[in-house]
Amino acid sequence: MTEFDWGGPTVRRMLVGAQLRRLRTDLGLSRAEAAEAIRASEWKIHRLENGQVRFKERDLADLLTLYGVTDPDQVEELLVLAADANTPGWWQRYGDVLPVWFRNYVDLEAAATLIRTYEGQFIPGLLQTDDYVRALVHGAHLEDSNDEVGRRVRLRMARQTLLTREQPPRLWAVVDEAALRRPVGGPEIMRAQLERLLEASKQPNVTLQILGFRAGAHPAMGSSFSILRFPEELPDLVYLEHLTNAVYLDKRPEVERYLDVMELLCLQSEPPAKTEEFINRILSEL
Repeated sequence: MTEFDWGGPTVRRMLVGAQLRRLRTDLGLSRAEAAEAIRASEWKIHRLENGQVRFKERDLADLLTLYGVTDPDQVEELLVLAADANTPGWWQRYGDVLPVWFRNYVDLEAAATLIRTYEGQFIPGLLQTDDYVRALVHGAHLEDSNDEVGRRVRLRMARQTLLTREQPPRLWAVVDEAALRRPVGGPEIMRAQLERLLEASKQPNVTLQILGFRAGAHPAMGSSFSILRFPEELPDLVYLEHLTNAVYLDKRPEVERYLDVMELLCLQSEPPAKTEEFINRILSEL
């Protein structure tokens, strides 16, 4: 195990929940019937199956009995996975500067095999330099102490290590030209940030496209979003972040709509082979 637990409690809860849902539906049981077995409501079964709440060992054991799971190894595997899902993630040490609504995303991001993201105003978080992060934090959290700012920066840098781990996810980022030209922290910080993008674009697991101003209107104007793809046990997920909260979409029609928008953005953007030329042109203007 490395310093960070790349599975994360959120993903473990989702994995256990997905298995419980499959076991229930394979038997043709309703949520109401499952809820009766653990003396709970249908809503609790819904939340358990979607990985939204912690698992109680007694509830899990009762559900497995109802579903006819008698293989000791299978029961033990699920009980251990559920117990692990109740433990805090690696980000616990940064809990004071990590919004509650963002903690699930940190777990999910680390478990994804493919991260597709569109950013209209900022450099994507996984590609930001520490000085760029610091400038953003100072701009958005003026009341933070120097120590809190430092912790926010270290948290962002810790997230970025997933791109260089042994089996990294693929990152496919579309970044609006506005994000490259917005002088966050001043010219020197932006120069270093743009150079960081050039380095990242050469990584085999990173694809970077620039959506230039000349593309005109596009379907994601005024918003940013990420689409996460996981191993086959879990469905694709769309993440939308707002100022004080976030929204997670996993219904197939919603996810497919965002996938369609992402494809359109990629078509309207400069091809990946033109990214270096585009960034160097902006660098020459600094």
